[in-house]
Amino acid sequence: MARIAHIGYGYWGRNLVRNFAELGVLAAVVDENRAAAEEAASTYGATAASFDEVLADTSIDAVSIASPAPLHADQAGRALEAGKHVFVEKPLALDIADAEAVCALARKHDRVLMVGHLLQYHPVFAALREMVRGGELGAIRYAYSNRLSLGKFRAEENVLWSFAPHDFSMLLSLFGEEPTSVTAHGNVSFLPGVADIAGVQMHFPSGGSAHALTSWMHPFKEQRLVVIGEKASAVFEDSAPEWDRKLAVYRHGFDMSGPAPVPRKAEAEYVKVDNSEPLRNECSHFIDCVDNGRQALTDGDEGLRVLKLLQSAEDALSANLKLQNRGART
Repeated sequence: MARIAHIGYGYWGRNLVRNFAELGVLAAVVDENRAAAEEAASTYGATAASFDEVLADTSIDAVSIASPAPLHADQAGRALEAGKHVFVEKPLALDIADAEAVCALARKHDRVLMVGHLLQYHPVFAALREMVRGGELGAIRYAYSNRLSLGKFRAEENVLWSFAPHDFSMLLSLFGEEPTSVTAHGNVSFLPGVADIAGVQMHFPSGGSAHALTSWMHPFKEQRLVVIGEKASAVFEDSAPEWDRKLAVYRHGFDMSGPAPVPRKAEAEYVKVDNSEPLRNECSHFIDCVDNGRQALTDGDEGLRVLKLLQSAEDALSANLKLQNRGART
């Protein structure tokens, strides 16, 4: 079984360390705070090490990276050059050229490169994805994803970069194609230049469209993905407290005999999905890919597609905010 070193023992890195340790593959922990690395190593039976020591250790097969986002591309690239398989938290990089370079290194060295788009490993989303790909909903006409909460505010990135990668990853997976157009709007309420609300609209070659709304100013937590198909609609309600209420299908119909469609409403059908921890599923998938030479579900190319969409949305949002500011000054 693979031996994995984890880089970055912060808020999210702690969860990765716990999972890899419980799965029996954690070899080392790296953090710029050496005391934190030593504490984690002691807790989970691993060793504390530096990043360079991990790269030089031929007994370590792979690294998991949850360091600050500006470090992702450099650390992932160095690990791949050292012959390690790489799991890196989103985003893969902050720049498209850097992400492309990391993907090229993974191909050059024939290493697994996996990006941490967690919701792809959520069993409820996996069930929804299979429903869409199996044609149960029919062709997708429209989808929208809300990722809303009160805080945590960040100064180093806006809400789009913080929240939207999850939604973009799911939407790209469901549509199976990249959008032909992307527009965005948003609002800056507190920190200058940092959008705390952002909405992104996208249109796809197949004719479908989607909307993603993100906010850390919402009065309550809402994580909802709605998919409207020609045959039926489905709702993934991740913030629902009851597991068996997280995925619902609505088989509404339409009476087309009159001058305008008349809906025939149907009751929600709740879909039974086996309960498992998405992060545990994600970590197990990475281990399986390393041990058995499989391609990751959220590989580097998938991470690159999400990053391209994120950059398009950021460009559109920035242009929109400039227009707002110009209008406010006139």
